[in-house]
Amino acid sequence: MASVTFDAATRSFPNTERPAVDQLDLEVADGEFLVVVGPSGCGKSTSLRMLAGLEPVDSGRVLIDGVDVTGRRARDRDIAMVFQSYALYPNMTAAENMAFALRNTGVGKEEIGKRVAEAARILQLEDMLDRRPSKMSGGQRQRVAMGRAIVRDPKVFCMDEPLSNLDAKLRVSTRAEIAGLQKRLGTTTVYVTHDQTEAMTMGDRVAVLLEGRLQQVGTPTELYEQPNNTFVAGFIGSPAINLFDEVPIRDGRALVTASLHVPVSNPKGSQAPGSATVGIRPEGVEVVDSDANAAGDRLVVEVKRVERMGSEIFAYVHPLDLSEGATARAEDVVVRLDKRLDIQEGSKLALRVHLDETMIFRPDGNAIR
Repeated sequence: MASVTFDAATRSFPNTERPAVDQLDLEVADGEFLVVVGPSGCGKSTSLRMLAGLEPVDSGRVLIDGVDVTGRRARDRDIAMVFQSYALYPNMTAAENMAFALRNTGVGKEEIGKRVAEAARILQLEDMLDRRPSKMSGGQRQRVAMGRAIVRDPKVFCMDEPLSNLDAKLRVSTRAEIAGLQKRLGTTTVYVTHDQTEAMTMGDRVAVLLEGRLQQVGTPTELYEQPNNTFVAGFIGSPAINLFDEVPIRDGRALVTASLHVPVSNPKGSQAPGSATVGIRPEGVEVVDSDANAAGDRLVVEVKRVERMGSEIFAYVHPLDLSEGATARAEDVVVRLDKRLDIQEGSKLALRVHLDETMIFRPDGNAIR
């Protein structure tokens, strides 16, 4: 096991306007499971390949266990990579695929047998060791790819969207298997995905990238409850947070509507903005009686569309009486409601907003609180 450090690590590709990874500063603790998440093209896979030695570092450093490995070849970094495509040899059995790298590094036959058998036991592959990839399901192939990494007993696992080729049901079970496996092995793991559900359910911490720059790193709860900016707030959480732009601030309150006034706490020494973006999570509301002026925490809406999901209701609503200048970023606001409610399209609702769960952002997108 080992710690991993990105020290102002930068990678630029020819004929591009900005670096793929730009001055990345990131610490991964010994034995930690860190998930790197972000939209396509944000630099998450490039950063992983820089760690693995598959992409050069143009400036800055990459360290493993405090040792600068920036100039080392991939095979000299003691890292095992699990790829999106599995990358199994089709003419080899599962056992042969897992043993291949060990044979190439001169490990003895008896030791190879022990390691393959132990990996097969951990991954429940004992009955499949003689099968070739063409005779396996996608989930089984992914476990063989994991086994190939495990037998190496590396300092660090690098996983590049390993579940993206699996169907939705298999992704759920396999992500639980990978997270549980990492806990048992205790191997430092850097896991890249575009799926925020994977990030929130698997990682000890999550790092969010956008256009090559680190936006925030923290526990899933920290990212959900205390996002640094509107991008992180909108990327983490499903359905996405509702954002209201250009909300005027008067007397320490953001006036979303005449009946919804959100307190704004301004840090000492900083100038209070004249307007702000207010974030309200879909689950941060509840249906109440139509007393629209109670406590300044009411949002009156018209229901446009209802999706009944069985365990809950998603209602797409249009806010009424927005303050002058304020706009909802999406055409309709989405709220998550109790499945037992009788919500009809075209009706009006009064929603109590949990003010202590709302989020306030400056016009530049950075959080105020």
